[in-house]
Amino acid sequence: MLRDAVQRGTLSAICSDHQPHEPDAKSGPYPATEPGASGLDTLLSLSLRYGEEQGVPLPVLIDRLTRGPAHILGLPYGTLSVGASADICIFDPERTWVVENGTLASNGHNTPFRGWEMQGRVTHTLFEGRVVYSMV
Repeated sequence: MLRDAVQRGTLSAICSDHQPHEPDAKSGPYPATEPGASGLDTLLSLSLRYGEEQGVPLPVLIDRLTRGPAHILGLPYGTLSVGASADICIFDPERTWVVENGTLASNGHNTPFRGWEMQGRVTHTLFEGRVVYSMV
Protein backbone atom coordinates (compact mmCIF):
# COMPACT_ATOMS: atom_id res chain seq x y z
CA MET A 1 0.00 0.00 0.00
CA LEU A 2 2.82 2.46 0.84
CA ARG A 3 4.64 1.47 -2.34
CA ASP A 4 1.53 2.23 -4.38
CA ALA A 5 1.20 5.61 -2.66
CA VAL A 6 4.74 6.58 -3.70
CA GLN A 7 4.09 5.54 -7.28
CA ARG A 8 0.76 7.43 -7.46
CA GLY A 9 2.26 10.54 -5.85
CA THR A 10 0.12 10.35 -2.71
CA LEU A 11 3.42 10.11 -0.82
CA SER A 12 5.72 12.70 -2.34
CA ALA A 13 8.89 11.96 -0.36
CA ILE A 14 11.20 9.08 0.45
CA CYS A 15 13.74 9.41 3.24
CA SER A 16 16.04 7.11 5.18
CA ASP A 17 15.22 8.03 8.80
CA HIS A 18 18.98 7.61 9.28
CA GLN A 19 19.60 6.80 12.96
CA PRO A 20 23.09 5.38 13.40
CA HIS A 21 24.12 4.22 16.85
CA GLU A 22 27.28 3.08 18.59
CA PRO A 23 27.56 -0.73 18.81
CA ASP A 24 26.78 -0.68 22.55
CA ALA A 25 23.38 0.90 21.90
CA LYS A 26 22.36 -2.12 19.81
CA SER A 27 24.05 -4.96 21.74
CA GLY A 28 21.43 -5.62 24.45
CA PRO A 29 18.16 -7.55 24.34
CA TYR A 30 15.82 -6.13 21.71
CA PRO A 31 13.49 -4.16 24.04
CA ALA A 32 16.49 -2.51 25.72
CA THR A 33 18.25 -1.31 22.55
CA GLU A 34 18.00 2.06 20.86
CA PRO A 35 15.60 2.19 17.90
CA GLY A 36 16.84 2.95 14.41
CA ALA A 37 19.48 1.90 11.92
CA SER A 38 22.04 3.40 9.62
CA GLY A 39 20.01 4.09 6.48
CA LEU A 40 21.73 6.83 4.53
CA ASP A 41 24.22 4.53 2.81
CA THR A 42 21.55 2.14 1.51
CA LEU A 43 18.83 4.67 0.64
CA LEU A 44 19.78 5.14 -3.00
CA SER A 45 20.32 1.45 -3.77
CA LEU A 46 17.11 0.38 -2.05
CA SER A 47 15.18 3.13 -3.84
CA LEU A 48 16.59 2.04 -7.20
CA ARG A 49 15.63 -1.55 -6.44
CA TYR A 50 12.12 -0.44 -5.48
CA GLY A 51 11.82 1.57 -8.70
CA GLU A 52 12.92 -1.34 -10.84
CA GLU A 53 10.61 -3.83 -9.10
CA GLN A 54 7.58 -1.52 -9.08
CA GLY A 55 8.10 0.18 -12.45
CA VAL A 56 8.68 3.64 -10.98
CA PRO A 57 10.68 5.75 -13.46
CA LEU A 58 14.07 7.08 -12.31
CA PRO A 59 13.02 10.77 -12.57
CA VAL A 60 10.08 10.08 -10.23
CA LEU A 61 12.37 8.37 -7.70
CA ILE A 62 14.88 11.23 -7.83
CA ASP A 63 12.05 13.71 -7.26
CA ARG A 64 10.78 11.75 -4.25
CA LEU A 65 14.30 11.62 -2.77
CA THR A 66 15.19 15.29 -3.36
CA ARG A 67 12.49 17.83 -4.11
CA GLY A 68 9.78 15.96 -2.21
CA PRO A 69 11.35 16.12 1.27
CA ALA A 70 12.55 19.71 0.75
CA HIS A 71 9.08 20.79 -0.35
CA ILE A 72 7.42 19.21 2.69
CA LEU A 73 9.86 21.04 4.97
CA GLY A 74 9.43 24.32 3.09
CA LEU A 75 13.11 24.40 2.11
CA PRO A 76 14.43 25.84 -1.17
CA TYR A 77 16.38 22.67 -2.04
CA GLY A 78 15.97 19.64 -4.25
CA THR A 79 16.06 21.40 -7.61
CA LEU A 80 18.69 22.30 -10.15
CA SER A 81 17.96 25.85 -11.20
CA VAL A 82 19.63 29.23 -11.53
CA GLY A 83 20.31 30.67 -8.09
CA ALA A 84 19.65 27.37 -6.28
CA SER A 85 22.27 25.86 -4.01
CA ALA A 86 24.47 23.48 -6.00
CA ASP A 87 23.78 20.47 -3.78
CA ILE A 88 24.20 17.48 -6.07
CA CYS A 89 24.51 13.74 -5.63
CA ILE A 90 26.21 11.93 -8.50
CA PHE A 91 25.74 8.19 -8.68
CA ASP A 92 26.48 5.20 -10.85
CA PRO A 93 23.23 3.22 -11.20
CA GLU A 94 25.11 0.13 -12.47
CA ARG A 95 27.77 -0.09 -9.76
CA THR A 96 27.30 -3.05 -7.42
CA TRP A 97 28.53 -3.28 -3.84
CA VAL A 98 28.01 -5.38 -0.73
CA VAL A 99 26.79 -3.82 2.52
CA GLU A 100 29.59 -4.32 5.07
CA ASN A 101 31.15 -2.11 7.74
CA GLY A 102 33.93 -1.13 5.33
CA THR A 103 31.51 -0.06 2.60
CA LEU A 104 29.43 2.25 4.80
CA ALA A 105 30.40 5.93 4.94
CA SER A 106 28.28 6.50 8.05
CA ASN A 107 29.85 6.21 11.49
CA GLY A 108 26.93 3.98 12.46
CA HIS A 109 27.19 0.45 11.08
CA ASN A 110 23.97 -1.05 12.39
CA THR A 111 21.94 -2.15 9.36
CA PRO A 112 19.51 -4.97 8.59
CA PHE A 113 21.04 -5.16 5.09
CA ARG A 114 24.52 -6.41 6.07
CA GLY A 115 25.71 -8.88 3.45
CA TRP A 116 23.21 -7.75 0.79
CA GLU A 117 24.50 -7.05 -2.69
CA MET A 118 23.23 -3.64 -3.78
CA GLN A 119 23.17 -1.95 -7.16
CA GLY A 120 23.64 1.81 -7.49
CA ARG A 121 26.30 3.72 -5.61
CA VAL A 122 26.90 7.38 -4.84
CA THR A 123 30.25 8.42 -6.32
CA HIS A 124 30.30 12.15 -5.49
CA THR A 125 28.37 14.60 -3.36
CA LEU A 126 28.53 18.36 -3.84
CA PHE A 127 27.36 20.83 -1.23
CA GLU A 128 27.04 24.43 -2.36
CA GLY A 129 29.09 23.48 -5.40
CA ARG A 130 32.01 22.01 -3.41
CA VAL A 131 32.86 18.30 -3.50
CA VAL A 132 32.33 17.03 0.06
CA TYR A 133 32.40 13.31 -0.78
CA SER A 134 34.23 11.44 -3.50
CA MET A 135 34.42 7.68 -3.78
CA VAL A 136 37.85 6.57 -4.93
